[in-house]
Amino acid sequence: MTETTHLQSTPPGAGAKPHSPEYRVAVDSLRGLRQDLIQDAFAYRPLPGRRTDGRFARRLPGRLREYTAWTPHALIVAAALITVAFATVDSGGPAALMGLFCAVPVLLTMVRPVAAFWASMISTLVVALVGSHWGEWPWAAGSFACHLIVLTVVAMRTRPRTAGWMWALTALYAVIADSGIGPTSMYGSNSGAMLIISALILLCVTVRHIRRDAVQEVTAQQTVTAHERSRRTLLEERTTIARELHDVVAHHMSVVAIQAEAAPYRVENPPPELEKAFATIRENAVAALTELRRVLGVVRAEDYEAPDAPQPTLAELDGLLANVRDAGLSVDKAVTGAVRELPQGVELSAYRIVQEALSNTLRHAPGATARVEIGYVLGGLGLRIVNGPPPNPSLIKPSPGAGHGVTGMRERVSMLNGEMTAGPVDDGGYEVAVFLPVALPDEGDA
Repeated sequence: MTETTHLQSTPPGAGAKPHSPEYRVAVDSLRGLRQDLIQDAFAYRPLPGRRTDGRFARRLPGRLREYTAWTPHALIVAAALITVAFATVDSGGPAALMGLFCAVPVLLTMVRPVAAFWASMISTLVVALVGSHWGEWPWAAGSFACHLIVLTVVAMRTRPRTAGWMWALTALYAVIADSGIGPTSMYGSNSGAMLIISALILLCVTVRHIRRDAVQEVTAQQTVTAHERSRRTLLEERTTIARELHDVVAHHMSVVAIQAEAAPYRVENPPPELEKAFATIRENAVAALTELRRVLGVVRAEDYEAPDAPQPTLAELDGLLANVRDAGLSVDKAVTGAVRELPQGVELSAYRIVQEALSNTLRHAPGATARVEIGYVLGGLGLRIVNGPPPNPSLIKPSPGAGHGVTGMRERVSMLNGEMTAGPVDDGGYEVAVFLPVALPDEGDA
């Protein structure tokens, strides 16, 4: 086994001389020529049929309407027959052979359009050298019609840049043919007529292409604009709802906070438990008002910046549990695994999921007991919030909710590519199990 060692004294391109803009333009042009007319020149691209649901096709009977799909193919076949007629009139060679040379490129446009152009160029030279009386040079009558038809069909089936390259190669052939290499014509060259007529035809086809693309782009833009307008209207409606919600809820929560603060002073010698309960009510009302104003600020302000206060994390979970215990829910917490700092998004989502799950317990199973289990594992964080059934379900009426609590938890879990299950358990309670993945640190960062 031999080993080959490659030595390089200078980095590639270090000593290369920068090329001029003209050189780069020429290279790009040749690259475009190769892509349009050389690369995949013989690719199979069948001509699609015409739509049968057009304005005129819809008026035709059923059977005849199906035949309209073959209209483009029928027109190309008719054009091929026309070139045969031109080629067989006053031909200097075998009429059938000359007609075949002129018809094949036209028919080839239905399956291999780029190859049809090259076939037309070859056919033009062969017919001019073999079948012409030198009265028509460099295009015989059949070749003249054949090349114009091929240019038109291929330009319609390709992009405008391809039409430009086809006309440029046609002009190059005309210049070479008129430079004295080929036989002379008693009537002069017909290259001028070919170039002028083909230029006008290709210009019309290019304008049609540009107009069609512009219409498609405008239609797409109008669709996007309509979607954005609908979305903006929806956001405006949501903003209006948020403002109305703020006005209503903030008023009632303010009343609750004020009454909770003033209630102990209206009772002579209130018990400490009552004072503590009213204090808890006031604190929850004030916290709800603060959260409501913060969320509404995100909806209202376009240049809203994140608040300076930090978002809650699992380190503040004990405060949340103490709050719900004051509200009458008996809840325990269990933590397994090595407690570590997690990404802020995971910490916040975990806190909100526990908060929502306990709120659902207070709302739907008043008086029940709950348990919060937090597991720090190698690949992420596991949460399990489970509550038992209410002690007296027939005497206590659960508080109806909006039905978006579990949906909101699922959205948070989905945002972090986690997994979640939620549903009733055998004893009549409810369980929420969540796993939030956390990317492992690289070994190099350890």
